[in-house]
Amino acid sequence: MYRAFPQIDLPWGIRTLWMVLALSIAPELSFAAEANTTPDLTQHWVGYSALLIFVIAYVIVILEERLHLRKSKPVIVAAGIIWALIAAAEVQNGTPGTVEKALRHNLLEFAELFLFLLAAMTYINTMAERGVFAVLRSWLVSQGFSLRTIFWLTGLLAFFISPIADNLTTALLMATVVMTVGGSNRHFVVIACINIVVAANAGGAFSPFGDITTLMVWQKGIVEFQEFFVLFVPSVVNWLVPAVFMAFAIPKERPPALDEHVELKRGALVVVGLFLVTISMAVSFHNFLHLPPVLGMMTGLGLLKFFGYYLKRRDQAMSNSMDRHNGRKLEIEGYPQPAKPFNIFEQLERAEWDTLMFFYGIILCVGGLGAIGYLALGSQFMYVDLGPTTANILVGILSAIVDNIPVMFAVLSMQPEMGHGQWLLVTLTAGVGGSLLSIGSAAGVAVMGQARGIYTFFAHLKWLWAIALGYAASIWVHLTLNARLFQ
Repeated sequence: MYRAFPQIDLPWGIRTLWMVLALSIAPELSFAAEANTTPDLTQHWVGYSALLIFVIAYVIVILEERLHLRKSKPVIVAAGIIWALIAAAEVQNGTPGTVEKALRHNLLEFAELFLFLLAAMTYINTMAERGVFAVLRSWLVSQGFSLRTIFWLTGLLAFFISPIADNLTTALLMATVVMTVGGSNRHFVVIACINIVVAANAGGAFSPFGDITTLMVWQKGIVEFQEFFVLFVPSVVNWLVPAVFMAFAIPKERPPALDEHVELKRGALVVVGLFLVTISMAVSFHNFLHLPPVLGMMTGLGLLKFFGYYLKRRDQAMSNSMDRHNGRKLEIEGYPQPAKPFNIFEQLERAEWDTLMFFYGIILCVGGLGAIGYLALGSQFMYVDLGPTTANILVGILSAIVDNIPVMFAVLSMQPEMGHGQWLLVTLTAGVGGSLLSIGSAAGVAVMGQARGIYTFFAHLKWLWAIALGYAASIWVHLTLNARLFQ
C-alpha cells in the first residue's frame, strides 16, 4: 500500500536559490590549458552540489520499495541538473561548447547500451510469450524431484541460462519453480532462492550477455568476446562454494509431483533459433567487421519482426477460418488456437522501460561527475594508491552495497592503466560481488519481490559468510589459473 509523504518544498527552494546566487557571484573557474578539456570543478561549489544531488538521487533509488517511486525518476532529474550546473559554470567562464562534447559522448554510450538491451529484452519477452520458459518450469515441477535435486537443478540451470538470457529473467524463472515445488516449506524456498541468485550472478559474469557490466566491458572493446570465457572456472567456484554449504541445510523430502502440462506456441523454437543467430551476428559484426555489436542485435531484431509478421498473418488466417466454420475450434498441426493474433510490438512495449531509463540517468550522472573531475580523483586513489588488485576487489564489495552498473561505468570512465588480467578481475568481481547482499544485484531484488516476506534481506544475510567464501575463492582461482594474464 502506498504511503503518503509530505511535500517538502522549502529545502528544494532554498537549495535552488543558493545555486542561482552562488552562480551569479562565482569567481572565474580555472580551466585546463589544453583545448576541448573539461574544467576541474572538484573543489568548486558546482562539484559539491553535483555530488550532493547524485547522493540524494541514489538514496531515493535505494529506497524504491519503501517510497514506491520508480528508480529511473530521481536519476533522470539528477542527470539534467548536474549537466546544467556544469554547463552554467562553463558559460560563466566564457568557454561554451566543451562540456557539450563530453555530454554527447555519454549519450552515445547510452544509445548503444539502450538499443542492445531493447533488442535482447524483446527476444526474451517473445520467448516467454511463446511459452519457452513456461515449458521448462512445467517440466521441473512435474517430475517429482526431491527438494535437494530441485536445489541443484535450479542452481545449475540458473548458472547456464543467465549467460545467454540474463541473470534477472533467469532468477525469476527459477524462483517460480522453487516456490511452486517448495510450497509452505519456507526454509527450503529461502535457501534455494539464495542459491539461484548466486548462480545467476556467477553465470552472468563469464558472458558478455549475462550482465550489464560484462556487456559494457565488451562494447567498450576492452575484452574480446572469447576472452570472457577464461572466467568460467572462477564463476563456477563462486557458485559452488556457497552451494555446497547450503545443500547440507536442504531436507531430503520428496514432495508430490504436480500435474502441469504446457505446450509451446507456434514458432517458439524458431524464435530461440533467431535469438542465437542474433547473438552470432552481434559477435561477428564486432569481431570480424569491427562494427558495434548493437548493429548485429538490431539487425536480429528486424528478423524477429519479420517472423512476427508471419505469426500475425497466420493467426489472423486461423481466426478467419474459425469464423467460417461457425465458431468451431480448429487445431492445426497440433497447435492450439491463439486467443488473439501475435503482435511483436506488444513484446517491445513489455521491455523494462524503467530499467532502461535508469541506465540513462546513471550513465549521465556518473559521466557528469567524471566531467567535473571526481572520477580522476577516484582513479588515483583506488588504482594508484591502493593498487589495481585491491581496487578491483573493493569494486565487487561496493557493487553489493550500491549497484554494479554505476560502479562499473565509473571504472570504465576512469580508464585506469592496468593489464588484461585486472580488467577480467574487475569484470568478475563486479558481476559476482552483488551476490553478497540481496540488494546487490537486479536478480536479488527481483527475487525478493517475487518471494516477498520469505526471501528477505536478513534471510540472505545469514548466508553471507558462505557467499563471501565463494567470492574470495573465485578471486583466488582467477589470480592463480589466469596468472599469465597479469604479467
